[in-house]
Amino acid sequence: MERQSFPTVDGERIGWITERDMVEVDRIMIDDLHIELLQMMENAGRNLARLVLDLAAPRSVVVAAGSGGNGGGGLVAARHLTNAGVDVTVTMSRPPHQLTGVTAHQHDILQRMGVAMSTQLSDADVTIDAVIGYSLRGAPRGASAALVKALSSAPFVVALDTPSGLDVTTGEAPGVAVSATATMTLALPKIGLRTAPQVGDLYLADISVPASVAAAFGPTAPDFSPGSILAVV
Repeated sequence: MERQSFPTVDGERIGWITERDMVEVDRIMIDDLHIELLQMMENAGRNLARLVLDLAAPRSVVVAAGSGGNGGGGLVAARHLTNAGVDVTVTMSRPPHQLTGVTAHQHDILQRMGVAMSTQLSDADVTIDAVIGYSLRGAPRGASAALVKALSSAPFVVALDTPSGLDVTTGEAPGVAVSATATMTLALPKIGLRTAPQVGDLYLADISVPASVAAAFGPTAPDFSPGSILAVV
C-alpha cells in the first residue's frame, strides 16, 4: 500500500504499550487532565476518516461499529466521511436502543443526519472495522463475532485502534479476528500489533494525549508536529 503521503515514525524510537498501559493513559486523560472521552473519540474518528480518504479516495464506505468506545470512534468517522461526500452505510453490532453514553450520542447524530443504517454488511470501496477495541475479553461472541466474520469478505478493511478480535498485548487471536489492510492505532502503538499479520500497514494517530503522558511509556513520545497521522516504520 502507498504510504508516502504520511510522515513516518520509527517504531524503535517510541514506546509500545499493553492494554493495561492504555487503560492508564485513558484514566490520566479523563481523571487528571479532564480531557473527556467525547473529545478523544472526535479526534480518533476525524483522523480515521482522513486516513480512509487519503488511502483509497472511496466513493462508498461501510462502517462496522460495536457498542463501545471503538464503535463510537467509527461513528465519528462515518460523520466526517459523509460530510466529505462519501456514500456511508453503518452496521451496528447492537440495535440502537441498546447503545449508551457517547456511542449512543454519536449514533443519534448520524440518524439526525440521515446516514444510512443496515443490519447487514454491504459491499463498499472501503470497510471500517470499529467493532472491538483494545479491551478484548476472550473470543468475540454473539453479534460481534458475526460482524467480525462478515468482515472477512471485505476486500479493503481499515481497522480502528486494532483489528477486532486481536489481543493488543499478546498479538494473539483467541477466536475469529479481522485481517485488515491497514490499522490506525491511537496515542501509542500497542505491543501486540507489532508482528501480528492481521494488522496490515500500521498508522498512529494523535488523539491529544500530551507528550508528557506518552513519554512515560517509552524512550520518546511520538512527534505529531508533521501531521496528526504517522506511518509506523
